[in-house]
Amino acid sequence: MKCLDRRGCQLAVTFERVKHIRCLQFCEGRALPAPCSAAAARLGAWIGLLPTFCYPDQLSMADANANLKERVRAFWQANPCGVKFADAAPGTRRFYELVEAHRYTKEWHIPIAAGFEKARGLKVLEIGCGLGTDGAQFAEAGAFYTGVDLTDAAVELARRRFELFGLSGKFQTADAENLDFAKESFDLVYSHGVLHHTPETGKAIREIHRVLRPGGRAMVMLYHRGSYNYRVNISVLRRAGAQLLEWEAGIKLVHRITGEPLDSLREHAKLLRTEKESYLRPEEFLSQNTDGAGNPLARVYSRQEARELFKDFSEVTLRSYFLNKRWLPVIGSLLPRSMESRLASRWGWHLWIYARK
Repeated sequence: MKCLDRRGCQLAVTFERVKHIRCLQFCEGRALPAPCSAAAARLGAWIGLLPTFCYPDQLSMADANANLKERVRAFWQANPCGVKFADAAPGTRRFYELVEAHRYTKEWHIPIAAGFEKARGLKVLEIGCGLGTDGAQFAEAGAFYTGVDLTDAAVELARRRFELFGLSGKFQTADAENLDFAKESFDLVYSHGVLHHTPETGKAIREIHRVLRPGGRAMVMLYHRGSYNYRVNISVLRRAGAQLLEWEAGIKLVHRITGEPLDSLREHAKLLRTEKESYLRPEEFLSQNTDGAGNPLARVYSRQEARELFKDFSEVTLRSYFLNKRWLPVIGSLLPRSMESRLASRWGWHLWIYARK
């Protein structure tokens, strides 16, 4: 373990970007001198987290997770999930129609996997309500729906969706790791593509278990470690293609091959120029290449890891869906839906966990 500065500060911090900040040693309440240039280079953008005075509680894991969660909140507050897929003013009826059409065309498996029509009469909680697209399906099916989200932006947009379409539901801003509901409040808890973005996913799963009534069900989608998207697209193809983003001609080539928007590719190129070492670290690269450049946190889970997360439930079933054909250059557009489904059942990006309390 090395000191950050020769002048006597005994602070050494190991930064695992996005995942953890662990404080290994502390100076004893003394003014913290500026780190030497080598240490500053190693810390990169995280140098701003170093306090002026260092005390044992300032870089605790809880504080690190709180900081990370705030970055997650800020990212999704600025980029509500799905807004970019609609060429209409947010909050208008046309906007919601376009969002829904895009979602269930591209991810056509969702109504099948979720079984919205089976929710009639159930008290349903959705964690990460987003724009209210899936929530509207539950409400239309006759569920008593409650939607929560970490961001005010999503809650406001989801509430507006329900108002415009004459649907009944309750909404509130909430932290998945600390739900403000009494135990055994819901028959079904649903969360699609959300809990891999929270620092303590296990804590959120325990909260789901707590608020479910005995016999209640959870349906949760997490990103799949065993997927084609993670094993091949992100870990191999995108990492190799990142080198092309250093030139404008390379950016345009990647755009032609993958169809990824030029603006998005240029954001990645900017990160490569300004934070190349940190950007290419495995955890950071995963986060940046799931839900857009700037995304501070995304994780993937194997089937075994998912079962461990849901170990407190009496029954657990896993299924994988969604083989985005855009991630299969050339042949993707030629795949019939039947073949796509067969491949997704093994290599799908979306790992659905069905659990009963």
